[in-house]
Amino acid sequence: MNKDIKENIILEEFDNEFSFKKNKSNLKIEFNRIAFLFFIFFVISIIYSIQLLHLGSLKSNIVNTKTPISEKNHRADIIDRNGNYLVKSVRSIDIGINPVEVIDKKKLLINLKLIFPNKDYSKIKKKLNKKQFFKFEKQLSQENYQKIMSLGDKSIRPEENLTRLYPQKKLFSHIIGQIDDGNNGISGLEKSFDQELKDSVEPLQLTVDTEIQFLIREELIKYHSIFQSKGSAAILMDSTNGEILSLVSYPDFDLNKREKITDINYINRATKGIYELGSVFKAFTIAAGFNEGLIEPETQFLNLKKELSCAGFPIREYDKNLPTDLTVEEILIKSGNIGSVKIGQKIGIDKFKNFLYDTGVLGKINFDIEEVGQPQPVTWGKCKLATASFGHGINTNLLQLTKGYAIISNGGYDVKPTLIKKETDVNKKTIITKATSQKINSILRKIVVTGTAKLANVDGYEIGGKTGTANKTINGVYTNKKINTFASVFPISKPQFVFVVLIDEPQINNSYIYEYRDGSGFKLKGAPRNTAGWTSVEVAGKIIEKIGPILATKYIEIN
Repeated sequence: MNKDIKENIILEEFDNEFSFKKNKSNLKIEFNRIAFLFFIFFVISIIYSIQLLHLGSLKSNIVNTKTPISEKNHRADIIDRNGNYLVKSVRSIDIGINPVEVIDKKKLLINLKLIFPNKDYSKIKKKLNKKQFFKFEKQLSQENYQKIMSLGDKSIRPEENLTRLYPQKKLFSHIIGQIDDGNNGISGLEKSFDQELKDSVEPLQLTVDTEIQFLIREELIKYHSIFQSKGSAAILMDSTNGEILSLVSYPDFDLNKREKITDINYINRATKGIYELGSVFKAFTIAAGFNEGLIEPETQFLNLKKELSCAGFPIREYDKNLPTDLTVEEILIKSGNIGSVKIGQKIGIDKFKNFLYDTGVLGKINFDIEEVGQPQPVTWGKCKLATASFGHGINTNLLQLTKGYAIISNGGYDVKPTLIKKETDVNKKTIITKATSQKINSILRKIVVTGTAKLANVDGYEIGGKTGTANKTINGVYTNKKINTFASVFPISKPQFVFVVLIDEPQINNSYIYEYRDGSGFKLKGAPRNTAGWTSVEVAGKIIEKIGPILATKYIEIN
């Protein structure tokens, strides 16, 4: 019995000892495993951290080269008077390639072609051979960015930038202008306000109205096709403060495509083009006569000749059936050349010249964009006075014509045309008398009601205006090609807007149906002439019909 008990005790002790030794061994093994795993994790962490630091350094070199993005490529947004974006700076990704780091050129080209099939890879191949870093693609979509980065080619370098986006595309192309690859303005407001746009955080607000700009441009495009013209332009300005609500020149171009505009057809006809504008000048001649107290609307000119000669060159009436006895009012309504010459002679060279400069029609005009043509210098003499009095042998740009009509219609005070929304000058400088302005407005209204501009007599808007048809000169020789202009003012009872339309080289359209807008319902198919009364007046009338309700609700002053 005792022997059995002892054996059990020994066996139990043995088991306990065995168990103890076994557990101790397991602990050592587990500890070693944990230590090893911890070491491996530590090494991996160090390697990963080094990689992160390297990538961070690489990204810093790629994206934030020398200066932060906000400083490097910043340009303020541009908005219209109602807060609509005309220009927006947005973040984008460009892709460059460093040829030195290309391992397999053939493979890289194949992969790139799969993602960007429309690129010229013969040129890209040449760039790869030059071993110089180059931009491969700008403003990548998120999809294409992911595709190209998934190639895993170390020669591909992404670069984050701020890109100029033009949501309105062609709508404001001549106003906004362009920037170069160095983020510098090269035309339009982008150029003239280059530093301001780089320095400012706040958007640059303009006076233009996007909705009105769109409607005017649409009509110019439509009639460009109808009259098969070379081009056209229109300016709508608030004559009380000089704010330009719309400035359109057609043809235009898409600012997003960054095209190099070299074709002279893309000229800004509203500001840059210098034209002989014809009979629209007669309003200035008669206004100058009123302002000097030399004539009144009822002043008569009797026995007017059908033709005058100056330095061997004839001056004739366009309308051969024009009466020989005319009042001043009738001279302007019927657009008499000889009568205008007589009034100009009555005023004299110095006073007439000074009047044209005072109203801004001649001389240099300061404007918000640099693309402004300057009227050619005039050598004044008796013959120049005679021809200038009815708008021939003298030229200006459409912007200056708009300013001139604003002054002679707004009560006689100076305005400065502007595209920039700002506080207006309360100290108004008087250029002509209020009485002169009232007399001119009365006649301008009659021209639309009974004269050469009846197609612009839009019911309810009290439009007044004057037509101008001029033959273009090529190398100093007059041709049969025409520049047609209509300068309008409305509402005539309290003038607030000047709207000027120019059509460059319109053709006769025998199938077009003209419909008078005075409520008569009179229609006429075709027209025998391609003069201003049948082209620019028709276009202006159509446009005012469309923009009139907008102006009435948003801008016309009731008081």
